[in-house]
Amino acid sequence: MDHIEDKTQENVKQSLQQVTDLLHKQKLIENLVQKQDMPRHELVENLVHKQNVAALQAKLDELHPADVAYILESLPLAERLQVWDLVKAERDGEILLEVSDAVRESLIASMDSEELLAAAESLDTAEIADLAPDLPQDVIQELMQSLDAQKRARLQSALSYPEDTVGALMDFDFVTIRGDVSLEVTLRYLRRLGELPDQTDKLFVIDRDDKLVGVLPLKRLLIHDPEASVAAVMIDDPLSLHPEDEAHDAAQAFERYDLITAPVVDKQGVLIGRVTIDEVVDYIREESSSDMLNLAGLREEEDLFATVKRSVQNRWSWLAVNLVTAFIASRVIGLFEGTIAHLVALATLMPIVAGIGGNSGNQTITMIVRALATGQLQGSSNYRKLLFKELGVAIVNGMIWGGMIGLIAFTLYGNPELGVVMTAAMILNLMLAAFMGVTIPIMMHRLGRDPAVGSSVMITAMTDSGGFFIFLGLATLFL
Repeated sequence: MDHIEDKTQENVKQSLQQVTDLLHKQKLIENLVQKQDMPRHELVENLVHKQNVAALQAKLDELHPADVAYILESLPLAERLQVWDLVKAERDGEILLEVSDAVRESLIASMDSEELLAAAESLDTAEIADLAPDLPQDVIQELMQSLDAQKRARLQSALSYPEDTVGALMDFDFVTIRGDVSLEVTLRYLRRLGELPDQTDKLFVIDRDDKLVGVLPLKRLLIHDPEASVAAVMIDDPLSLHPEDEAHDAAQAFERYDLITAPVVDKQGVLIGRVTIDEVVDYIREESSSDMLNLAGLREEEDLFATVKRSVQNRWSWLAVNLVTAFIASRVIGLFEGTIAHLVALATLMPIVAGIGGNSGNQTITMIVRALATGQLQGSSNYRKLLFKELGVAIVNGMIWGGMIGLIAFTLYGNPELGVVMTAAMILNLMLAAFMGVTIPIMMHRLGRDPAVGSSVMITAMTDSGGFFIFLGLATLFL
C-alpha cells in the first residue's frame, strides 16, 4: 500500500513539474520571439503560442481530475488561471469538486455565469449540492430552473441539510429491487441497466411503499441459486443511516464495519438515498485538515498563494490572543526582576521549563482531541481516570527529565539549590500541562465548541506563564 501511495505521489509530482516546465518554456520562448526583429513577427508569435498551448492542453487532458486539482493548488494565481483556461469545459465541474475550498474560490471568481452553469450541469445531484455553497446565487437560481422536477427536488432536499450531516453526504444514484423476485430476474434487470452506479456493492430491497426491508450484497446475488428469492438471500437487518445523523458518526460506522455503501432512510423508514465510501473518505480528509488548521489557530483553509491581505485576515485572531498571553507571561517575569538580577542563571534556564511544559501539554491535548473525535472519551468518570493517568505520566517524566536538567544546572553553575529548584519546577509545570491538556479540550467540548480550535495556542500560553511563575517563584523562596 505504501509503495502504491509513493508511486502515485511521485507521478503527480512529475506531472506538476512537467506543467511548470511547459509554462516556463512558454514564457521564455514568447519573450525571445518578442525581442526578435523579423518579418511577420505577429504570425510567428501566434504559432509559437499555439504550439505551447497545445502541449500544455495535451498534458492536462491525460491527467485525472484529482491530479489536475493538485497542480492547480500548487501554482501561483496567475499561472493557475492560465492552466485553468486550458482545461476542457466538460471537466470543469469535476475538477472544481476536487480542489480545496480556497482554490475553488479563486477559480470560480475567474468564470462567468455561463461557464459556472455549464460546469454545474455536468454533475449529478449530490455533486451539485457539494458545489452549490460556493456558487453565486444567480447561478443557483438559473441552475434550479434548468433541472427537471426530480433532480430539482433532490437538490433542494440535499441543500436543506446542514453541513456535517449524513444528508449533506447523501447521493441519490442507487439500485432498488423487490424481495419477492428471484435472483435470476434480478440479474436480468441489472443486465438491462447496462451500468451500475459507482461504488455499488449491494442492492437495496424495498417494499411497495418504498420502505427499506433489506440489502442484497452483489456477492450473494452471484453465488446463490438463481431460483432463490431475494427475500431468502438478503440481509434483513442492515445498518441504515438517517439524514439528520452526524457525518462524523457515519464515518465511524464506515470505518468500524468496513462499509462501502450504506442506505439512508427517513423517519418512516422510506429509502431516500445512500452514502458511499468515497464521500466518507473526502469528509474524513477534510475534517483531518480542518483539525490541523484549528490546532494552529487558523480560522479556515488557506490558499498557499493567497494574497497577503487574505492570509492576514485568516491568521490575525489567534496571533492577537498570542500577543495578549505573551504580554501576560512578560508581566509574570517582571514580578521577579529582583530575583533574576541576583541570579542571572535563572534567565537562561526558565525557557527550558516553559518549553518542555508546552510540548508535553500539546502531546496531551492531541491525544484528548483525538479521543473526543472518536467517541472514546465520554463521562466524568473517564475524565477523572484520564486526568490521574496524565498527572502520573507528568510526575514520572518530571522526575526523570527534571532531575536530568537539575543535574546539568548544578554542574554548570555549581549551585545544588538551583538544581533542586529546576527539578521541582519541571515536575510542577508538567503537572500543570497535563491538567490543562486534559481540561481545556473537554471543557470546550462540553460547551459545544470544537476542542481542536486554538487548543494548542491556549496550552502554550498556560505553560509559558505558569512555568515562569512556578520556576521564578520557587527560586525566590529558596534561592
